Amino acid sequence: MEKADYEAQAMSNQQEQEYGYFDDVAKEYVITTPKTPYPWINYLGDTAFFSLISNTAGGYSFYKDAKFRRLTRYRYNNVPVDTGGRYFYIVDGDTVWSPAWKPLKTELDHYECRHGMGYSRISGMKDGVTSSVLFFVPQGEDLEVQHMTLTNSSLTTKKLKLFSFAEWCLWNAEDDMTNFQRNFSTGQVEVEGSVIYHKTEYRERRNHFAFYSVNESIQGFDTCRDSFLGDYNGFDSPEVVAKGQPNNSIAHGWSPIGSHYIEVELAPGESRDFIFTLGYVEMPQEQKWQAPGVINKTKALAAIERFDSVAKVEKSFKQLTDYWDDLLSKFVVISDDERLNRGVNIWNQYQNMVTFNMSRSASYFESGIGRGMGFRDSNQDLIGFVHLVPERARERIIDIASTQFEDGSAYHQYQPLTKRGNAAVGGNFNDDPMWLVQSVTVYIKETGDFSILEEQVPYDNDESKATSLFEHLTRSFNFITHNLGEHGLPLIGRADWNDCLNLNCFSMEPNESFQTTENKEGGRAESVMIAGQFVLFGNDYIELCRQLGKTAEAERAEGHVEQMVQAIKAHAWDGEWFLRAYDAFGKKVGTHEADESKIFIESQGFCTMAGIGKDDGKLQQSLDSVNKYLACDYGIVLNYPAFTEYKIEYGEISTYPQGYKENGGIFCHNNPWIMIGETVAGNGDRAFEYYTKIAPAYQDDKVKLHKTEPYVYAQMIAGKEAATPGQAKNSWLTGTAAWNYVAITQYILGIKPHYNGLQIAPCIPRDWTEYSVKRVFRDVTYDITIKNPEQHSSSIGWITVDGERIAGNVLPMFEAGSLHKVIVMLG
Repeated sequence: MEKADYEAQAMSNQQEQEYGYFDDVAKEYVITTPKTPYPWINYLGDTAFFSLISNTAGGYSFYKDAKFRRLTRYRYNNVPVDTGGRYFYIVDGDTVWSPAWKPLKTELDHYECRHGMGYSRISGMKDGVTSSVLFFVPQGEDLEVQHMTLTNSSLTTKKLKLFSFAEWCLWNAEDDMTNFQRNFSTGQVEVEGSVIYHKTEYRERRNHFAFYSVNESIQGFDTCRDSFLGDYNGFDSPEVVAKGQPNNSIAHGWSPIGSHYIEVELAPGESRDFIFTLGYVEMPQEQKWQAPGVINKTKALAAIERFDSVAKVEKSFKQLTDYWDDLLSKFVVISDDERLNRGVNIWNQYQNMVTFNMSRSASYFESGIGRGMGFRDSNQDLIGFVHLVPERARERIIDIASTQFEDGSAYHQYQPLTKRGNAAVGGNFNDDPMWLVQSVTVYIKETGDFSILEEQVPYDNDESKATSLFEHLTRSFNFITHNLGEHGLPLIGRADWNDCLNLNCFSMEPNESFQTTENKEGGRAESVMIAGQFVLFGNDYIELCRQLGKTAEAERAEGHVEQMVQAIKAHAWDGEWFLRAYDAFGKKVGTHEADESKIFIESQGFCTMAGIGKDDGKLQQSLDSVNKYLACDYGIVLNYPAFTEYKIEYGEISTYPQGYKENGGIFCHNNPWIMIGETVAGNGDRAFEYYTKIAPAYQDDKVKLHKTEPYVYAQMIAGKEAATPGQAKNSWLTGTAAWNYVAITQYILGIKPHYNGLQIAPCIPRDWTEYSVKRVFRDVTYDITIKNPEQHSSSIGWITVDGERIAGNVLPMFEAGSLHKVIVMLG
């Protein structure tokens, strides 16, 4: 398909579904009703300052760390859901309405929310007045722009009253919700001109404050929530809005807010623009004050000035959209399937970026206060992100490795503000070490940057104990070999990838954490998943050693990997599938001998990705068992049959009702492991079928059932044994995004980075006749067309580059900036 045809097809896609539609040309999802089944959100920002925003303008903002630098308050788990955000109230005579519908919920004559790449535009119309608000975080800035355009499309002059609203969080989001004896007495603000400053605790230990500004003269303000709302009122009925007049309140303790009051007169056909900025400022200790008790506003005013006109905002917004256009041009598939194009080219890559930024810390399902950046999570997120901004991936690898311990294990999480390990959670999740091997080898294959291996990286952030990054990888590898159980399989520790399979916990105390408690002495439990992971990433380590000329180390590692393969074949094969584990008593987990949870997905995924049993039929049998027992209409469930009672020796996994989360739910993160396993077996049809089961772009008929956003992956979809099969939960921040992107782009479409160039190895449905991929790799652009006239799945007949046949399936490297035409004929 030609590019023009692809764009025409994308434009024709704008047929409205029940709640909205994809606009592929604009790279937007367009929501046409505020009454979505659940808040459908977007993320603003990509480096330091971030905001979550729902389709009704709910959400919050923070700087770097959603726990320790929370700017605005948000109420999770509230009734009604999605309470709190950046709100606007418009008073038009006797009518009061909000352009995002909430919080007033006045019925609008028209509503639209366009979630795009790093921005959202929410528009509402009522009685001839339209308010369109563009929300985005400019590149390199620590602030959120809210650009409102008010238009009078009626035939009469409109005299409007406009109130803005943001509620300040007292910085530490956890303490903000608990320490009321202190917090109700600490709130402090300043108001100067059209800027409201939040300076709680600035007089003592903090060097940061926040501001909320508008580029127009204001006729009043409020900074005290109680004064703004009035007694017993909610956000849907503020007293000052009802009376149409602000109180000019100054907060002293209690709950500080920021609200501007502006009187607006619009002639028929007239428009006015208002630019609000919500920002964060840090000041050096010696420059905190401009006068006793008066904060130094120099940096804040400079930031505000950078966005005080429409022209400045439009220029910055164009920089943002150009940035995303450039990022998303690095991998572009053009096929006859618009849903495939949409998922790969736009939304999957966008979700990869967001998940890379947040790990699992900040969403409408994760409050941002309990989880930092996960060791395994961040390593996995990187594999779907590295082609977008490799230099940030490099920095992240160093940050992750710096939290490793000298024995090769690691903190399970680290805090983004300090980049230090989270001691409250600790470590002993024994799958963690090998994820570092995966991310480093993926990074080097993408970039060719072997120099990262020479970086001196500390252990537990102690610079006095630094070694090369390559030594960190060796210790990751050795950690597994030094911690094997009686069957020669890796010890599981607290848990492996499945945090809820707690084979050493044995908890009957409801106040204990399943995942950080080990009440069973001895640590006998073994993980077949880690065994498969060790073979898969161990082979990556071996390949890296050979690239470096470290032959002796490669041969040593090969010996350990081969021993693991033999241990799996001897002790982890159950006849039709791979066991999941051995428990603390040495009993099999995930066996046909069990009454419940006879088969698990994780060990089938890792063992087949690693190619274990390809030579003797075990690999294909494992995949066939997954298809027979685990696959369903909505995806592949994690285990089957689900647990129906609490089994103390298995832990948290058995506490969930059947069909939810880790107990028989479709934990989407591991579905692509089976897709990749199917490509290892050469089953392109089945691999792609699994892909379409959970890929958001293919779920048009399930939007209402899923409830979560139709443009991004969810962590979990309720499984076939659930009361509500097909209902999704925990959207956005999930390793599902990166793994599905790798599965579709590298293993199905078959464009895979290699140390020496791009490797071409498709494994596609047999009825595909042709597709094209534009891939920018190490600053070289490859225009690749795969032709399949004879309906093969994976075998390559020949490859030409610029008209010349090449040997093998690895494309040669060329001078940076060059463009090369590649034809691949399957046959």
